[in-house]
Amino acid sequence: MTVLKHLRGGVSSVSAFLKETLNFMFPDCCMVCGKLADADDRFSQYEEFCRAYYGRPSGLHMCGKCLSSFAPNDSDRRWMFCLSDPYDGDPHPDLPLYMPLSYEGAAKSAVPAVKFGKKPALAGFMGCLLGTCLKSDSVHADLIVPIPLSASRMKERGFNQAEEIARPAAAVLGIPYAGNVLIRTRDTDRQTELKGNLSRIANVSGAFGTSEEWDIRGLSVIVVDDVATTGFTLHEAAEALFEAGAAKVLCAAVAGNRLAKNAEVY
Repeated sequence: MTVLKHLRGGVSSVSAFLKETLNFMFPDCCMVCGKLADADDRFSQYEEFCRAYYGRPSGLHMCGKCLSSFAPNDSDRRWMFCLSDPYDGDPHPDLPLYMPLSYEGAAKSAVPAVKFGKKPALAGFMGCLLGTCLKSDSVHADLIVPIPLSASRMKERGFNQAEEIARPAAAVLGIPYAGNVLIRTRDTDRQTELKGNLSRIANVSGAFGTSEEWDIRGLSVIVVDDVATTGFTLHEAAEALFEAGAAKVLCAAVAGNRLAKNAEVY
């Protein structure tokens, strides 16, 4: 009788009925932990952002527990030097790194879910979070640029997680997003698969350049990645930006496994 009622109501009623039925039979699961998605009202703020910025729903599903674990560190624990292990002769030893989350809990699960589970909606959420934290700490810049992905990894994943993070972060901050400022000059191995700082430095050394389409001389730039561990990738990207004439560079990542403080605020 209920089905007949919906059929008499037309195509839109049938679609709504089918959607309700599917939601009942196959409820949305949290993209982080896989449990039933039941995020509270705080999640609706992100939905509002997506509808305003993207013009569509977020496509993200998350449970309240995972959402709560994305609580940022205190402001003074978000600033540190980019390199975890500084070296003599570094031309930019005071290069700052901004990182609002510790690499644990939901953040630790979300990053591989984005990269290898092909869930860019999660990256968008993390980018919105990064932008909100930067805004709360009164960080300003002229441009936001993402760490570029190699052509082979781009083909493998279908998207660049750093782009998916940097774009909404730029929107929250009201700063222009420039996705093609940095370019990869060569492919590199995954930093997480390498042991020892020397091998990681060699892996990313000279791996980045800047596009001739941009003139960034005298500009302040935020360069964004998903995670920072040793900081070599972000440091090398920043070096390419400085060589192109950037006056100031801030490295930013959503999360990392370091809690060192940096007294020099950007």
